[in-house]
Amino acid sequence: MGNGGQRMKYGKTLTDANVAELSGLSGFTPDQVREWHSGFLKDCPTGKLNKRKFVDVYKQFYPMGKAEKFCEYVFRTFDNDSSGNIDFGEFLIAISITAQQEPKRKLEWAFSMYDIDRNGFIEKKEMKKIMEAIFDLLGEERKGNNSPELKVDQIFTKMDTNGDGKLSKEEFVNGCLQDDYLRRLLAPSAS
Repeated sequence: MGNGGQRMKYGKTLTDANVAELSGLSGFTPDQVREWHSGFLKDCPTGKLNKRKFVDVYKQFYPMGKAEKFCEYVFRTFDNDSSGNIDFGEFLIAISITAQQEPKRKLEWAFSMYDIDRNGFIEKKEMKKIMEAIFDLLGEERKGNNSPELKVDQIFTKMDTNGDGKLSKEEFVNGCLQDDYLRRLLAPSAS
């Protein structure tokens, strides 16, 4: 990837080499990369998207819900270098995963969002936080059979095949691939 194995930063200007690299990483054509970049700069003239701006953009898609908590998890997943900003490269790779890749790759990305402490597993407490954020985002009632706690218990009953109380990436991905309801709930774009 150039830069001695480190991912390059992409800001206001892109060289032909940047475009070629991003095209290879994202699967978008060079013209599509330039088009995405132009649109990104329109919304982010500095070449960086901070968390506040990201939440504001995300809220437009979910006007009836509370987007803040969910956006925090999504933002953290997109911000690969933990800089507090999403640069164009991080943005484009995230878009390519969520918009055009195969379901397994989308589910692997969803796993990285749910693995809040980045230890390689999703524990019930992490899944509960995400489910609460999803409920807030969608404006869902949290009563009776539709509580985040109950949903988490149902998810773990189906997915935790080795019974260790946590989900590995393999358990999560396979569980979602085998269950349409869980895939739609946990990774809607992978359906």
